[in-house]
Amino acid sequence: MRKIITTLPLLLILFITVHAQSPKLKYTVNLNDSKDDLFRVTLDVSGLTASNNIYQFAATAPGTYQTMDIGRYVREFKAFDKKGREVSVKKLDENQYELSDPTKVKKINYRIVETWDTPVKENMIYKMCGTSIEKDHVLFNAHCVFGYPKGMQAEPLEIKLEYPAEWQVGTALTKNQSGSYVANNYDHAVDSPILLGRLTKSTTDLNGATVDIYTYSKTDLIKSDDLLNSMKEMLKAAGAFVVKFPVDRYTFLFHFEDETWGAWEHSYSSEYIFQEEPFTEQLGQLITSTAAHEFFHVITPLNIHSEIIERFNFVTPTPSEHLWLYEGTTEWASDAMQLRYKMIDLETFLSEVRQKLITDARYDQNYSLSKLSLTSYTPEGQKQYGNIYMRGAVVAGLLDIRLLELSKGKRGLREVINELSIKFGPSKAFPEKEFFSLFTSMTYPEIADFFDNYVKNANPLPIGEYYAKLGIQYTPEIKTGKVVPTLGIGFDVPDGKIRLVKLRDELKAIGLVENDELVSINGTPITLQNGRQIVGELSQQPIDHAYDITVRRDDKEITIKSKVLSKEDVKLHSFEVNAQATPEQVALREAWLKNL
Repeated sequence: MRKIITTLPLLLILFITVHAQSPKLKYTVNLNDSKDDLFRVTLDVSGLTASNNIYQFAATAPGTYQTMDIGRYVREFKAFDKKGREVSVKKLDENQYELSDPTKVKKINYRIVETWDTPVKENMIYKMCGTSIEKDHVLFNAHCVFGYPKGMQAEPLEIKLEYPAEWQVGTALTKNQSGSYVANNYDHAVDSPILLGRLTKSTTDLNGATVDIYTYSKTDLIKSDDLLNSMKEMLKAAGAFVVKFPVDRYTFLFHFEDETWGAWEHSYSSEYIFQEEPFTEQLGQLITSTAAHEFFHVITPLNIHSEIIERFNFVTPTPSEHLWLYEGTTEWASDAMQLRYKMIDLETFLSEVRQKLITDARYDQNYSLSKLSLTSYTPEGQKQYGNIYMRGAVVAGLLDIRLLELSKGKRGLREVINELSIKFGPSKAFPEKEFFSLFTSMTYPEIADFFDNYVKNANPLPIGEYYAKLGIQYTPEIKTGKVVPTLGIGFDVPDGKIRLVKLRDELKAIGLVENDELVSINGTPITLQNGRQIVGELSQQPIDHAYDITVRRDDKEITIKSKVLSKEDVKLHSFEVNAQATPEQVALREAWLKNL
């Protein structure tokens, strides 16, 4: 799931006009002492009224689609009047503190522990969406450090960071004359992560926009110059794909330490968590592929977004039905722009589609993209969430083909997205309930049927029919007649833990159970970081190869002796250019390949 190993993810739109008056909310964070993994926060506040009596910490954050309950990490929350006398405070629930007399409150102090090194029993926060405070660097996401008084989410604020003088700071935020970072509102602060410490920096220009890359590498194996050199062509491809680049600056924040978690997109920046290793061309390609997805979010949802997410509800989030647009279309675009800019060839692009179809089959085939979007914050929806990057991207690709067909190769999804970006923008949202009809009115009546069939409902995707329009033959499966080894196990990560799914009957017979947590194989502990390699190596062992698998069930570890099973080798989702394609099919394929 790109959300975890690559993305994840949605962002909040900024108010363009900065309030002229001095901010009523002035946060100071002491980062000089990493002892006890604590952020020491002081909020100087003015003008509170009786209606501002609740101090709210975030229940979640935009683009994460997970319950966070940041209040869990708060320690020693206290409020004071102008003379330093304590004003009584009552904790109402996990994320809310009630101020007994908010009109007297001038200062709020609390400590809040980092999310990375603080164990929790449930709802573990994705590391790219969390916080880490160490001796040589800090990863800072505002929703994990700050709250806000009720009714003041839209107030401008200042952020003063106290840190060692030799540190470098990477963020899309700007400073005021006093050296504090300024945000137009709480949403803007949450939308602007900060990485500071022992960093390297590299800068380039893209269509007049300044692109900065800041990198923390635990043992200095990876430099920002390495990453920029790898991403230059991707940045050019993105610039060509979007035509009019919608921002004047963009900041990449890279963190290389002990684990790989993926990335999180924002309006003017994105942050990446990868395991540190010597920089290679292969690593550069992986990072570039991930960055291509996150970078394209400058179009959607920065410029194209629903009214529902324009002002995020940090107390009780309201989902938008158009997650397929924000994430699915973005994932499609990240591959399409590389194909059309000749960064990858047609075979590689089609192999990406193939892999997405294989992964899609592991999810509930009756779960539509609309339903996934609307249930994304629920446990049920979380089980299906990863498919927004698989089925969502495949559907966006089919929509592109259909639009190009109807326009005789002149106007695909790229053109419509660019038009929508101009029609709306960072400060102008589209109406949530009207987007399907609005998109259809900008294109063709047939697109309404497309949305009904493949977005609102989960009808079987017309892969063969649509790719045939391009003169590309699609075969769902090809039986080779060969017998090959298989583990007979599927894996899922719905809660940060590796779970066993889709078990073969032979494995159920020896005692494995659906949803068991994978603990170790042959005594080697399995983690998100080494799981792919170890399981992959095991799956290549010969049929009947014996191994021990340890799982956790009901807080008890169980070790079971198993063996590698066999299956008929079936090649799934084969794509091949049709040598007998008609001139019309070839013409449409050429238009599709060059649509940049």
